[in-house]
Amino acid sequence: MPIQTTLTRRFGLRHPIIQAPLAGGGDTPGLVAAVGEAGALGFIGAAYLTPAQIAETSRAVRERTDRPFGISLFAPQPPPVPPADPRPALERVAPYYGELGLTPPVPPAPPADTFADLLAAALESGAAAFSFTFGILPPSAVAAIKARGMFLMGTATTVGEAVALERAGADAVVAQGSEAGGHRATFDAEFHDGMVGIVALVPQMTDAVRVPVIASGGIMDGRGIAAALALGAAAVQMGTAFLTCDEAGIPEAYKVAILGAHEDGTRLTRAFSGRPARGIVNRFMTEVDRDGDAAILPFPLQNSLTRPLRAAAAKQGRAEFLSLWAGQGVRLARRQPAAELVARLAKETAEAVERLAPAR
Repeated sequence: MPIQTTLTRRFGLRHPIIQAPLAGGGDTPGLVAAVGEAGALGFIGAAYLTPAQIAETSRAVRERTDRPFGISLFAPQPPPVPPADPRPALERVAPYYGELGLTPPVPPAPPADTFADLLAAALESGAAAFSFTFGILPPSAVAAIKARGMFLMGTATTVGEAVALERAGADAVVAQGSEAGGHRATFDAEFHDGMVGIVALVPQMTDAVRVPVIASGGIMDGRGIAAALALGAAAVQMGTAFLTCDEAGIPEAYKVAILGAHEDGTRLTRAFSGRPARGIVNRFMTEVDRDGDAAILPFPLQNSLTRPLRAAAAKQGRAEFLSLWAGQGVRLARRQPAAELVARLAKETAEAVERLAPAR
């Protein structure tokens, strides 16, 4: 019998599983639609898309499925303060540019404030859910999202952040455990204070807020889903598990790296984007981190600085220069179609729950 929670009933899902927003191209329309068709909730990670790309991607999802899906953006960020002298950061990555046949790097331009345009496109996407990370949305954005009937989900790494999100109008909170791959969502604490494991974080959050809590971080199979539900979560959000699906849009070298990684092979780094994120340790991460923060620009300037490098590495199959975002459950990754993954997760969850049932 399918497991039902407040969130599965809200979206008409067969399984309490959410495919995490995979900003950067991992969540193709094919992946999002396949997840939805399999009875879970797919998400478009739209933070790095243009308004036109949001419209195109969401239209492609709607053409493939009539199931609900979500869309995700970064909360507006204060403008980064560039260093007085960016040369150490440029000189640190210049040899890698040369190795990949690129022209020498130049200081990245400060990013334009495009949140209003991205939000307007997201509101027109047809998505049933809207999620965000890195902070709290402005009240006007919350009001606009709710006026469209979209379910609003914010991301937190501490109980205090979860309470702040609930007060700001979030309909659910994603509890990002320290095991999670990708960028840390911490916004109301020091990053090291937000490194709380999912087993400790979820029950404390569920005790502190009235809205549903979604567990995220290191969950790769049905045992993890069953454990999260037992801790009080209304659903799980999984990213790394979906990155190795056939429909995922990441480079093949990235998929191979995930499938060959172990639980002790990831760590936090600022080397690729300027913001702490968990990924598989590779040459770029190791060598840039060794020089310390002086050689790393603030987010998102460092992200812009390394983008040409990562794009060239993807084309050349050079995993040592890719931001291989992944959680600590990487050893459990499998290569398969998304529909098969969701079905396997549902079966494993039911089996895990059955093992815990009292003997008759």
